[in-house]
Amino acid sequence: MPKHSPSPLNPRSPLVLDARELPRRPGALRTVKRVVPAPADLGVEMVGVPEGADLDLDLRLESVSEGVLVSGTVSGPVRGECGRCLREIHDSVAVTVQELYAYENSTTDATTEDDEVGRMQGDLIDLEPAVRDAVVLTLPTNPLCRQDCPGLCPECGVHWDELPADHSHQQVDPRWAGLSQLTRTEE
Repeated sequence: MPKHSPSPLNPRSPLVLDARELPRRPGALRTVKRVVPAPADLGVEMVGVPEGADLDLDLRLESVSEGVLVSGTVSGPVRGECGRCLREIHDSVAVTVQELYAYENSTTDATTEDDEVGRMQGDLIDLEPAVRDAVVLTLPTNPLCRQDCPGLCPECGVHWDELPADHSHQQVDPRWAGLSQLTRTEE
């Protein structure tokens, strides 16, 4: 007897796969290649896949004794802002997914916890949790526009790349101004 009663899946949802045409005998294989719109909130605070952007799915559905093993790649565009200089980031992500979806009423229901293995609803497979986990865990929490990004000047907020090499906001305390004359070399 199943441990949970999930809400019914919509077979027309872009991230729901129909495994009806996949025979339920171990070793049977079917490939799925499709472009689907990205779901909302597919990312972290500063970077993510924009809602509705094209996600390319290149997947294999393979029958195994307890269910369907889905494996392959998911790729799509990534947008965000640099954690140092706040410039826009335009990049892409390609992640590998591999998830077992157990048949309803299989022995997997009795031997695993609800969150250990994906569950099929009839012949339907909900890919969204696996795609979300794979993409979000790949994204950096502090993205950079480039590895050597120097960031912003903390005083004036201008990009360090745009400032002269001798840029400084150093203010000399008037009480010490006389001493600063000692460090100057005479020409």
